[in-house]
Amino acid sequence: MSQTSPFLKTRIAVTIPFIINGAVLGALYGRVPDFKNQLQITNSALGFALLCVAAGVLIGLGFSGRQCAKKGSAPVVIAATYALAISVVVVGLTNSFILLCLAFVVFGACLSTQDVAMNSHAIVLEHEADGRYMSTFHGMFSIGALSGGVIGGVFSQNEVSIFSQSLFTAILIVVSIFLVRNSFLPATSDQHPLVSKKNVSRPRVFLFVGLLGTCAAIGEGSAGDWGAVLARDTFNATPFVSTLPYICFSAAMVLGRLFGDRLAKRFGPIKLIIVGGSIAGVGLAAGLVVGGVGGVIFGWLSMGIGLSTVIPMLFSQAGEIAKSRPELNFAPSEAVATVSGIAYFGLLVGPPTLGLLGDLIGLRWAMMVPVILAISMVLAARPVLRNK
Repeated sequence: MSQTSPFLKTRIAVTIPFIINGAVLGALYGRVPDFKNQLQITNSALGFALLCVAAGVLIGLGFSGRQCAKKGSAPVVIAATYALAISVVVVGLTNSFILLCLAFVVFGACLSTQDVAMNSHAIVLEHEADGRYMSTFHGMFSIGALSGGVIGGVFSQNEVSIFSQSLFTAILIVVSIFLVRNSFLPATSDQHPLVSKKNVSRPRVFLFVGLLGTCAAIGEGSAGDWGAVLARDTFNATPFVSTLPYICFSAAMVLGRLFGDRLAKRFGPIKLIIVGGSIAGVGLAAGLVVGGVGGVIFGWLSMGIGLSTVIPMLFSQAGEIAKSRPELNFAPSEAVATVSGIAYFGLLVGPPTLGLLGDLIGLRWAMMVPVILAISMVLAARPVLRNK
């Protein structure tokens, strides 16, 4: 019992930032239509604002991996979580399109810094405890996203201001991370000597894994960015009903990720990605063709089931590759940051592309882009992953 107790404490501590990260995103996505209506902006303008979140994400990814390698992931997780709470309040204070875009950049940077740090610490825990937890941690992220989506929908339906919601969320974040701050593994557990950037070559393995993740990231991002808008603007859903596609997506992600570690052991990651991508692509396409709020919910539910295990397995594999191949001169945290940066490139190009296409051909048919990418992921999974 004494041997497992420290790891149990750490698992609880690592779970908290995963829940926070998801809840913050879910709550934000639940209010996306309100940002659009409050500021009276078009789909394209909203897409640009969401692009600013993605730009901030890439800014955070640019330094978070090396900071985790230099200082250890634990202190970076704690500091980034406090910063995320502040950024949530800043977003809630915005009252113009320009300020919203600037606030979204800051928010995205804090979000991705915390993201890389918590995933890096999860990898350290897996290695130290000789267990597999990544999919479960991402399941906790999805539970947070589901909870945040419900909160955002309820607050929106009851016309609670975005600022009041943001302040409430920030207080919960600060209290939660403060309570578990001493339960992470020591910073020395994953500190690594850094070589000069000029001498660091990012191996192709991380490029290919990241590109595979891009297909999943665009699908995940589209569920939050456009699900509520599609339901409300195209199919005249009420504010709360318009959040149901994302809530169903998040619920499916929770179930898939909680069983993901066991499924990966039984069937292998390649089969999971192929079957999951097929479910996501075919299900979303069917939902869009059928139309209506029910069709949107079915499509988003299919995406949640299909994409649930892709990103956590890719992150875990990236960390394992870095640890098992010291000749690459890459810390696991840098590997996670690299794969995240490539995968989340989808968050950079996805929102404005879908927003522009939505204005040109209708948001309903613009959502066929994630369908195509899901099928592409299915076709590429075996050639990319079979030689890892």
